[in-house]
Amino acid sequence: MVATSTVGAPAVGRGRRLPVLSPGAVGMTALLLTVSIWAAFALSARALGASTLLPADAALLRFGVPPALLAVALWRRRRALAAVRPGPAVKIVCGAGVPFFLAAMYGGSLTSASFVGAIVPGMVPLFVSALVVARGGRLPRGAQAAGLALIALGVVALVWRYAVPFDSDVMVGSGTLLVASGLWALYTVGLREVDLDPVGSIGLLCVPSFAVVAALVALGVLPSGLGRATAGDVVLFLVVQGLGVGLCAGLLYAFAIRRLGAERSSVVGSLSPVAVVLLAVPLLDERPTAAVLVGVPLITAGVVLANHRPRPTRTDRDPEVSPDA
Repeated sequence: MVATSTVGAPAVGRGRRLPVLSPGAVGMTALLLTVSIWAAFALSARALGASTLLPADAALLRFGVPPALLAVALWRRRRALAAVRPGPAVKIVCGAGVPFFLAAMYGGSLTSASFVGAIVPGMVPLFVSALVVARGGRLPRGAQAAGLALIALGVVALVWRYAVPFDSDVMVGSGTLLVASGLWALYTVGLREVDLDPVGSIGLLCVPSFAVVAALVALGVLPSGLGRATAGDVVLFLVVQGLGVGLCAGLLYAFAIRRLGAERSSVVGSLSPVAVVLLAVPLLDERPTAAVLVGVPLITAGVVLANHRPRPTRTDRDPEVSPDA
């Protein structure tokens, strides 16, 4: 999908022009960087159980760092933030805020990094498609429908061996990760419904989320061990969750959705399971199980098929029936 354009590019040498990435290629680059950060998120979700931090501590770092760094920019966008309609705001705050974060972290503590990396982003295309259809969009068809079916089959392959005999921890963890995936689909769709730039989107997500986590910790509803955590763990989660997931991925993903659309962004983002499985071996000493070796390739194959788009017809370009409408 990487394409170049020389329109408007500065001349170099004798009439030669520097290649300029097309808007779609720029969006795809941003999305691939986001996928790399998501892989780090999946690894950190599993690593949290072995650290001196508690889930609430990781959430405070995740949602507290971006507003602190973007405070001046967010203040300048205060009117735009106040003008956001309640419906899209709820989708964003719930979809990627405290409910999503705690669900992903809890599910990861009961399963593995491979499960987090496969189930959470892997099922998002299905949930997004369901939301689009519920809003009157067209049902997936052809290669896209086959790809979504393969993604679902891959997730079933991941959890099947834990259903018979029944492993309560893994099954509960997998179910919680499915909830997290559904919430992220809400976030993906919600971003398309607000007239905010990426910085404003981060503020809309992080400011209320941090306030909720801080209030729950202050009231004793969520336990915190931040004062007793080691400096190494704090720095690690500050970099991965606060700077990486909270700031960089938030900016890049919001930008990618505006360039590529919600469905295509969610589908390409599903390629992160492969990165998670490969990185979990050296970093977390996880050995891929037979279920992972079967399920992840199925999800990947589904991603490839679901990302296939036939040449749009005039009807497909009609904004009233477009899947991204």
